[in-house]
Amino acid sequence: MGDRDRSFAPVERPVALAEQVYHALRERLRNGAIMPGQPLQEVQLAAALGVSRTPVREALARLASEGLLCGSRRSFMVPALTRQDVEDIYEVRYLVEPAALRRVAPLTVQPRVRAPIDAAFAAALAAHRADDADAFRQAHIDYRNAWLALVPNARLVRLIEQYADHLQHIRTLTLGDAAVRTIVLRGLKRVAAALAAGDGDAAAAAMLEHLRQAHRVFVEVTGLDAEPQQGERIAAGGATT
Repeated sequence: MGDRDRSFAPVERPVALAEQVYHALRERLRNGAIMPGQPLQEVQLAAALGVSRTPVREALARLASEGLLCGSRRSFMVPALTRQDVEDIYEVRYLVEPAALRRVAPLTVQPRVRAPIDAAFAAALAAHRADDADAFRQAHIDYRNAWLALVPNARLVRLIEQYADHLQHIRTLTLGDAAVRTIVLRGLKRVAAALAAGDGDAAAAAMLEHLRQAHRVFVEVTGLDAEPQQGERIAAGGATT
């Protein structure tokens, strides 16, 4: 368009309505308010949110593209994860989350930078002592958000959030168990200590071990350990075509 481009002024617009609906629904997924099998329909959601069906449809389609929902155009739901789903998700988490912590550690040696992480850990510890599962879940989310806020790569942050959110409804169920919370606290404490020391390698190793423990506990608590993985099914059933 040449010189005519200069005649256009930047267009200022509020956050798109579909974006707002997306974040509202994702937050409900994160806090366990929407459970597997619960139907999500455009008409009911639009009425509840006070918007038209179009932004709801766009938000649902976006969540489905991220694997957080499944279904058809008219009705969506949180997918019930299989054992193989959980194994695949943790494989991704093992690769990206320790690497992200390694990048963050040089910054968190400063108490001012580390303060939100320490505060979230203290809140988780207090919630556990009070046997307040809801407060513990929120503190656990705050802990992750605190260190993620320091990761400079926005694409990496989105990837971590996406795959952690796949397991959020499982986390909602399991963190009500005091024994599970104890294991989680142990992992968070090791990560926090490594971050306080500014030791990237130790932070990555602590996160990897934390994820392994969480992986094992989630599979056991949800009963998925009785479900064979893909390789086990092939071995048991013979060659497939």
